[in-house]
Amino acid sequence: MKKVDVPFIYSPLYSALDLPPRHRYPIEKYRLLKDWAIKHGAKSNQWFTPQPLNWEQVSATHCTHYLTQLRENSIDKAAWRRIGFPWSKPLLKRTLTSAGGTLLTMKQALINGIAIHFSGGYHHAHKDWGSGFCLLNDLAIACNEILRNAPNLKIAVLDTDVHQGDGTATLFANDHRVFTCSIHGERNFPFSKARSDLDIALRKDTSDKEYLAELQRVLEFIRDHVKPDLILYDAGVDIYQRDELGHLNISLAGIFQRDLAVLNFAKQQNIPIAAVIGGGYQRNLERLVRAHAQLLRASYYLYTESKPLEGKIYEV
Repeated sequence: MKKVDVPFIYSPLYSALDLPPRHRYPIEKYRLLKDWAIKHGAKSNQWFTPQPLNWEQVSATHCTHYLTQLRENSIDKAAWRRIGFPWSKPLLKRTLTSAGGTLLTMKQALINGIAIHFSGGYHHAHKDWGSGFCLLNDLAIACNEILRNAPNLKIAVLDTDVHQGDGTATLFANDHRVFTCSIHGERNFPFSKARSDLDIALRKDTSDKEYLAELQRVLEFIRDHVKPDLILYDAGVDIYQRDELGHLNISLAGIFQRDLAVLNFAKQQNIPIAAVIGGGYQRNLERLVRAHAQLLRASYYLYTESKPLEGKIYEV
């Protein structure tokens, strides 16, 4: 596969959301990750700004009644507590834009072999309800939009966020064109798991060595039995040992090795890969951004002639 300037998909809307003080969602991480990338050599021609999807596009994945409730702010309080965000029009625009960003990332990956979305991974949104900071399932929406124009494509959704991709699993339970795989914490949210095509449930305190061995087995399964035309990779960093919501024992170097293994697999198999940064919730934003940045470093190491994002991996 040719060397490319890896496309980065980003919108300022991702961090432009007014949340209550000490809200659990680290909304600033998107802006800070872009700042990190620029500081470490990202070029101006790498950045692509997505447009928000329209509600008709979203309705191919989510039911119209639920979407109407979202638009009119008529979802009951208990359901909103399950989502975890206060309702606002900027929240809806941000959500639609992030879904558009994941779609643009997949399109860019099909053109360039790889693309990275500086948002995405809202995998707890189901057909008619949201959960865990997820209103709409950008992964499923983007897959459905791609399949609408290329119905014979085979897509593998490889979800390595520490929380199971339950919404994605249910949305594609009856669609053989999308292979869903989730590598997640066994006793972590959501506590009632869905059934993906392949689920790998990890015990608490799983180490780098154990994690990477499981990942290798998953990649071999995808190579031998799925044979996808496109990989959609959720590179959540809540697997990090310093993430308060993760409960695994994965080091920063382990995150880099995970991202390197997945991207290298796609490159060696000549499969386009679209990556989203997924979850990550530690309150120390400097550490959080450094964890997400391992995906950028891995992409530069494998796909770019120059390697401006290389350097020592260290804990902060």
